[in-house]
Amino acid sequence: MKFRYLTLGIALLAGLPAYAHEPKASHGGRLADAGPYHVELVAKDTAIEIFLIGENDKPVDPKGFKGVAIFNLGGKAERITLAPSEKNNLSGTAATALPANPKGAVQLTAPDGKTATARFD
Repeated sequence: MKFRYLTLGIALLAGLPAYAHEPKASHGGRLADAGPYHVELVAKDTAIEIFLIGENDKPVDPKGFKGVAIFNLGGKAERITLAPSEKNNLSGTAATALPANPKGAVQLTAPDGKTATARFD
């Protein structure tokens, strides 16, 4: 009898969809994965802000990080250097106004020298 319950329990568990945790964009931006981090991209006019999110949706302190955003703007690639700011994020300024949803990538270098890339399509 116990075997039947065990078999029934396993069958029910197998039918459940896999649970995947998705972080939430808390600054109104777009999210992408970059290695062990989630990256939230916020673009307004010429300003770009990158918020790093770690495990359990906890913000990651950007001190010691550096990065570069590479976006396709008007058919040309524009590189924007990113550095830690007082707002607890990485920020940079583009030479021209950015669209609301720029397409490209953000490459991050962590304090330990490891790199990670987030793609925004």
